[in-house]
Amino acid sequence: MDFTLSDDQQLLRDTARGLLEKECPTSLVRAYQDDVSAADRLWEHLLEWTELGRGPLVDLCLFLEETGAVLAPGPFFASSVLWSGLQLDGVGTVAFIDDITMPYTIDADRVDHVAIVVPDGAVVTETARLNLRPVETIDWTRHLVEVSGAGDFAQPRPFDQQALLERAYVAISAEMLGTTRWLLQHTIEYAKERSQFDRPIGSFQAIQHKIADMGLVYEEAWSAVYYAAMCVDAGDEDRHRAAHVAKIMAGAAATRAAKDGIQVHGGIGYTWEHDLHLYIRRAYASEHLFGTSDWHRDQLADLVL
Repeated sequence: MDFTLSDDQQLLRDTARGLLEKECPTSLVRAYQDDVSAADRLWEHLLEWTELGRGPLVDLCLFLEETGAVLAPGPFFASSVLWSGLQLDGVGTVAFIDDITMPYTIDADRVDHVAIVVPDGAVVTETARLNLRPVETIDWTRHLVEVSGAGDFAQPRPFDQQALLERAYVAISAEMLGTTRWLLQHTIEYAKERSQFDRPIGSFQAIQHKIADMGLVYEEAWSAVYYAAMCVDAGDEDRHRAAHVAKIMAGAAATRAAKDGIQVHGGIGYTWEHDLHLYIRRAYASEHLFGTSDWHRDQLADLVL
């Protein structure tokens, strides 16, 4: 399997990186906690890219990796991965009411429509018809909402729920890659700059081993995620297994980078002023979206045993 990006994919990645680094500084991420309108300009830009959700998963993953690297707030994930995954027009999100891995609805308070999964498919309703109860989480960049009170539904539209969920597993994993990459890169930079005993702390073997392990799990996760994305795009029979492996590996990489990253940063990493805690929040919150690594290991065991 060839992991080399095509020229178009490289252009997509570079365009996304340039756009997001310019339009989504961490000051915007911090402002979003108290005022969601702080991300309105960013959302205007991202809205033009939600159609990626209707195309190849690899392309969407390349874009999501960059949103994860800047912690882009707002309903882009919900709209591009979930809503567009149902081939629905406009902007919306999907409520998996009876799914234990996703009991809350992502960014239902930021969109106009919600597709509610029912036994025979999904029904689309206006958000205004629903009762929304925000759920407080450690990551304020992605709102989780308890949805109820939809009333009478229209005729459900059939869809492949397993296919949508597998696509979501891989997509959230790609986003986690971006978060992991930031944690790794900034930990390396800090280890080069911070001195102790008149030496950069990066010269100490214990620090080198931690960073090497962070880099290794990141590379393993990257391969697992894009292998899974290619399997989904190709309709390969290994896509079911690969989607679970992608979430397992991305979760391991993100939480490892968060834990070791804060240890390398030491006291400064615990301060509100440092950006590290923003990425740690996203890493651990995303680990619990669409099933934890342990949950996916259980599903993987059911497939292979």
